[in-house]
Amino acid sequence: MTKKSPPIAPRHVIWLGWKLVIFLSVALCLLALLRLHSSQPDLLSSPPSISRARSRLSRDNGRFAGPPRIAFLFLARRNLPLDFLWGSFFQNADAANFSIYIHSAPGFVFDESTTRSRYFHARQLRKSIQVAWGESSMIQAEKLLLAEALEDPANQRFVLLSDSCVPLYNFSYIYNYLMASPRSFVDSFLDAKEGRYNPKMSPKIPMNKWRKGSQWITLIRRHAEVVADDEVIFQVFHKFCKRRPPLDSRKGKLNIKLQKQHNCIPDEHYVQTLLAMSELEGELERRTLTYTLWNQSANKMENRGWHPVTFTYANAGPQKINEIKDINHVYYETEFRTEWCRTNSTSAPCFLFARKFSQGAAMHLLSEGVVGRFEASSLLEPPP
Repeated sequence: MTKKSPPIAPRHVIWLGWKLVIFLSVALCLLALLRLHSSQPDLLSSPPSISRARSRLSRDNGRFAGPPRIAFLFLARRNLPLDFLWGSFFQNADAANFSIYIHSAPGFVFDESTTRSRYFHARQLRKSIQVAWGESSMIQAEKLLLAEALEDPANQRFVLLSDSCVPLYNFSYIYNYLMASPRSFVDSFLDAKEGRYNPKMSPKIPMNKWRKGSQWITLIRRHAEVVADDEVIFQVFHKFCKRRPPLDSRKGKLNIKLQKQHNCIPDEHYVQTLLAMSELEGELERRTLTYTLWNQSANKMENRGWHPVTFTYANAGPQKINEIKDINHVYYETEFRTEWCRTNSTSAPCFLFARKFSQGAAMHLLSEGVVGRFEASSLLEPPP
């Protein structure tokens, strides 16, 4: 005969039940906290762009004194072929009024062996990237230049230049022109004719905010911060703007697929679209300060597309330069808009810079005294 176990008292059942409920509740809370931590960003740390902006703001507050500077941002393939011209330009300037930054090929160093001008020594970015035309790396390089220049709170104007750009006036004129205006100079217009907008960019980039314009921009500090700190719109360009490869007869039908890649030319759209989406168009002079003469020959356009004309010694004479300086308005046919050129509501020449200039053309400018005194014999000897 087996003995029966004594019955469990009701109070023990209740007590065990409560312990089980408490244990399960604690376990569920811990599990929820672990899942929240793994799926959400660290709430104690800010996104990189916000962190950079806060850090920059804390440096700027109370530290900026003295004259505001123009940051000259050179986007170079490797060296600066027109360094001798820019050297003469900066020689006539107060060093407190400008700074220089160069994005060049990774590893390229500007020193006595690679440039004739001391103004460019060690002015290259420490962290540069390999840049390819028609790809997002081009605008990434621009953002790197702006981010580096923004580290100096004295920099209040930011001028993006190519390695073939030249100034059309002396430093004093350009400095006063830029500092007189509280606006950025960004060529920006509706891109109504070309199919560069990719519908896959929506909704992050709506079609009505899609803009086109010259890559060569001049920004006030607040707008430079917007461009340097942006990550969202840049990622959309990086994802959906792919360089379309040239036709290759060996690839046959594959060419059709490759040619469908969306070649939106990021450097002609990114800054313009970003500022439009940031509701900043009302703070812009919607034109570039850099003159470009486009070759619109029908035959060449069919084969290679429009390309800027390269100025040589022969066609960079005083008459042509004066023609550029006399331009006082720009017409945008897609918007039926005439942009009359002004700075701080005062009529002014449209262009302060021009491209693309050869070394011979730059010598012609210097011989005419456009940017300063110059001895042509100095070019006959290679850099030391």
